[in-house]
Amino acid sequence: MNFTGANILSVKQLDRDAIGEIFAVADRMEPYAHRRKRTTVLDGAILGNLFFEPSTRTRVSFGCAFNLLGGMVRETVGLASSSLSKGESLFDTARVLSSYSDVIAMRHPDAGSVAEFAKGSRVPVINGGDGANEHPTQALLDLYTIEKELQGRGQGIDGMHIAMVGDLKHGRTVHSLAKLLRLYKHIRFTLVSPPELAMPDEVLAILDDAGHSFTITDRLEGSLSDADICYLTRIQEERFPSLEDARQYRGRFRLNQAIYTQHAKSNTVIMHPLPRDSRAEANELDNDLNEHPSLAIFRQADNGVLIRMALFALTLGVDHLLEKYDAPVLWHSTKAEGL
Repeated sequence: MNFTGANILSVKQLDRDAIGEIFAVADRMEPYAHRRKRTTVLDGAILGNLFFEPSTRTRVSFGCAFNLLGGMVRETVGLASSSLSKGESLFDTARVLSSYSDVIAMRHPDAGSVAEFAKGSRVPVINGGDGANEHPTQALLDLYTIEKELQGRGQGIDGMHIAMVGDLKHGRTVHSLAKLLRLYKHIRFTLVSPPELAMPDEVLAILDDAGHSFTITDRLEGSLSDADICYLTRIQEERFPSLEDARQYRGRFRLNQAIYTQHAKSNTVIMHPLPRDSRAEANELDNDLNEHPSLAIFRQADNGVLIRMALFALTLGVDHLLEKYDAPVLWHSTKAEGL
């Protein structure tokens, strides 16, 4: 794949070679993210960070990644604060805002909207999530995390067993991750959800066509016994017709220290795209696991910055120039000390 000037809209654009290239560049970003050194390779470049749906981690992660490469960030947050609320088309919005930016990261509540926006953009567009459809950068950081976590125990992605738990119908993170995993070999999927929130048939067909096996169940017990990865996702209440519809599923699947010890392997990696719903009636991933060495959710979030830095460097064609623009970090940083 030629990344320079390309839109990153769907995991379907990627093959294993492209993924390997992204991961190799992400590895090179680690010294900058950990403040051991800095780079000004994107000095003067502008990111248009357009988030028309609520977000904390993804929005800030995109902005942080661009800043760490020396670029500047201009943000638009919320549909109500944009001209889209006045009836402006996505094409017109893209045509105008892309003239103010060198690259755009965008999230929108409607499936397919980011791809529609990209048709009018004069600069590369990176999909930060479009409704219940896709979230390609999350899938890449999830896959990167899985690779790193399994490498530490001498395993690879091929042949692993992953349990996906929660709202698999509306969870765009599990949709995109499953579509990426189609590129690997002999993966076993255990898909745990209420029947009404099961993984869409389209995704199941992709896994089946790729030769992977999957088990569909509504019981967490027995689903984690030999899983290498447990990937939880919250009930996506913003995708339901009403909060009452969503609340009937809240708290259906919970993971805490006792359940983990009883039902999972001692080193099953725990992942979650965040935010986790910590309200008492949900508490899908308990705080009593916060210090567990297999809890990877914060390493997962950290990896998001590396992946997004890599995508910016690749789409703007500066990945080969990073070290040329190295500079020392002049401030005290506990990150550099590994604290």
